[in-house]
Amino acid sequence: MHRLWLIFAQAVTVSIAALFVVMTLKPDWLGGKPQPAVVAFQEAAAPATADARKVTSYADAAKKALPSVVHIYTSKEVKAPRHPFADDPVFRYFFGDRFGEQAQRRSGLGSGVVVSPEGYILTNFHVIDGADEIEVATNDGRRLRARIVGLDPETDLAVLQVKADSKLPAVTFAPTESLRVGDVVLAIGNPFGVGQTVTMGIVSA
Repeated sequence: MHRLWLIFAQAVTVSIAALFVVMTLKPDWLGGKPQPAVVAFQEAAAPATADARKVTSYADAAKKALPSVVHIYTSKEVKAPRHPFADDPVFRYFFGDRFGEQAQRRSGLGSGVVVSPEGYILTNFHVIDGADEIEVATNDGRRLRARIVGLDPETDLAVLQVKADSKLPAVTFAPTESLRVGDVVLAIGNPFGVGQTVTMGIVSA
């Protein structure tokens, strides 16, 4: 009797497992229809896939912003430290004053963006910090001398101004409340003086 009961229990278990597999993989064999949850998922996923295919390039956005991005060349005088033996009479007898304090010019590169057609440019404070000569190269090849209008070291911002024969193409600012964490942003610059480059990131905070 016990043996018959085991055989019956195993047969029922195998039958239920087979029925589950058929209903999952081939519901049409039993005259059934796909589960509503699967249909709903497929319908919800289809529009997202279609929208994802529309975003193929950021070239149009970059093309619109590129004319407003400028390259900033800075130069400043830096005094080299004196040699530790420069004041030693014996050292000075053999080498003279060649190791004394000497002034050298140091150059730097950076990027900025034109924020006003009148020639106001927004850049970083560290780009022009200590510079006594600042030159701006525009997207159309002009090189203009710039002067510092305002500085804010705490936020690492600086404002420059250049005098141009014609108005410069300025960026259009979006409302600040439209910016959200996770939005895609483009960064245009001039790393190592190779020319304008475009990279992409997201608003992290």
